[in-house]
Amino acid sequence: MTDEPPTPNVRPATAAEAADPRAMHAANRAAWDEAAERYEGWFQDAVALIGAGGSNLFPVEHDLIGDLRAGAGTGRAIHLQCAGGRDTLSLWTLGAREVIGIDISPRMLELAARLSEATGAPARWIEADVLDAPHELDGTADLLYTGRGAIIWLHDLDGWAAVLRRLLAPTGRLVIFDGHPAEWLFDADEDGHLVATAYDYFGGAEASKGWAPEYIDRLSIAEDDQSWKFARAWTLGEIVTALVGAGLRLERLVEHPVDWWAGHRDLRPEDRGRIPLSFGIVATGPRR
Repeated sequence: MTDEPPTPNVRPATAAEAADPRAMHAANRAAWDEAAERYEGWFQDAVALIGAGGSNLFPVEHDLIGDLRAGAGTGRAIHLQCAGGRDTLSLWTLGAREVIGIDISPRMLELAARLSEATGAPARWIEADVLDAPHELDGTADLLYTGRGAIIWLHDLDGWAAVLRRLLAPTGRLVIFDGHPAEWLFDADEDGHLVATAYDYFGGAEASKGWAPEYIDRLSIAEDDQSWKFARAWTLGEIVTALVGAGLRLERLVEHPVDWWAGHRDLRPEDRGRIPLSFGIVATGPRR
């Protein structure tokens, strides 16, 4: 709501913090280690889903990814910022022969390893800041995927885009599906009608403790005792410009009213369908 008072656990990043992207990423590592508690609670559901050959991805993501079994099929799929591995292993159930997940949180990767062991999935898990994705993977991604809720935690967009380019195989495809940065401009009033928020679309990085209940919900750690984390809702223009600047060729840019994290479920359906809540990109590397 637009009239809610500010919380002491949400503030703009300081100039010194904003000048050090890797320090903000390191803070996010600690915060996501804490948040892994919630993913651990979903573990058995994830085992059942993947074990039955299901997918945790949205239909619009399936459309972007396409048929991974068509033709010669997709050999290697690399998932950046893979968290607990449900989406990564969904790429395997969709037909990728080998999947690799990269994430900054060791606790998340422990969960992902348990999930692949429980389901027999041929997966490899790598702990790294996305900016430090191993060079041994350069040029090997037939499918390079980054999914919902990932980009907001990055603080060096040009560095990220450069990593995407170097990981892609010569004939590989990049698929992005994430929250639309404009979604933060909208909220619901007490009757579910669409209203504008006080959010600054160009506001830059924000530091916070605690999580939206629709996203992570409450943790066993009290909010005041949780780690600071840093998020930034990069504009759609900034994202596209970084990709093009890295030499990637955009084939598709689509926008959807898909509420990927149920953060707008209090909106009336007829209003929720009027605003962009998510977007997707398909890109390839430079012509060779």
